[in-house]
Amino acid sequence: MFVASSISKEFQEDFWKKKFFALKDLSFEIEKGKITGFLGANGAGKTTFLKILLRFITPTSGEINFKGDQEFFKSVGYMPERPYYYEHLTGREYLRYCGKLQDLSDEKIEKSSLKWTKELKVDFALDRILKTYSKGMLQRIGFASALLHDPELIILDEPLSGLDPVGRKEFKDILVSINQKYNCTVFFSSHIVSDVEEVCHNVLVIEKGELIYNGEIQKLLTQSSEQNVIFELDRLPKNWEKEMESSRKGEHFFVTVDLEDKSKFTKTLLSEGVDILSMNHDTYTLEEVVYNLR
Repeated sequence: MFVASSISKEFQEDFWKKKFFALKDLSFEIEKGKITGFLGANGAGKTTFLKILLRFITPTSGEINFKGDQEFFKSVGYMPERPYYYEHLTGREYLRYCGKLQDLSDEKIEKSSLKWTKELKVDFALDRILKTYSKGMLQRIGFASALLHDPELIILDEPLSGLDPVGRKEFKDILVSINQKYNCTVFFSSHIVSDVEEVCHNVLVIEKGELIYNGEIQKLLTQSSEQNVIFELDRLPKNWEKEMESSRKGEHFFVTVDLEDKSKFTKTLLSEGVDILSMNHDTYTLEEVVYNLR
């Protein structure tokens, strides 16, 4: 969808201070039809990169090549972290205003407004003024405004900021549904690791302006997983190595075995008639993996 090549951005706060790099030599490619998470702590450089991607500012060095079939701004839908809403307008009037900024016809605006607000479950409030909207409703009408022109690429900057747990869950479900239904490419910036893990196929992790990981989330989790297998058993076998890590929860026993000892331990269990209730690899969460990357 787009390729970033050696993007760096240097700033100088004032004449007396030294220049500093907000971004350092970022290079990566975003796949079409995927939800890609752009993950980093506050101040890592995420918003600076988004401003460069959206052509609000220019990089000190490097370039971004967009692979869309249309003019850049007609191919991109953007929802900022803190969008501004004209609170005296109704939802319908606000979407009409946004559509006119995109040079859409009245027919297209009406059709798209109904389509996306219904998809985002906010169509019931189209004729209410925006100042009566909840935070979650404003996020949805803002997302609808970014989708009016059917963009090839959707860019979201901290879209879950300020939402309560129910609102976060609903918005994530909607995001996944739209990606699957319309094959939209989504570039999703966040500093909340769990949000990225739940909705994204791929993840980019930046730290102090530098790229420290780029790839599939599941591949990162698999690479980082410990080479252990956890057996859930109805009882412990008589002949087992006491140094193996074990624990008990209720009536079930859990034994951690090195991957290389998995077959041997399984044969021991079968020979003694121990029921294997479950068997899973011991893995880290994405949050633990990202912490260890630093």
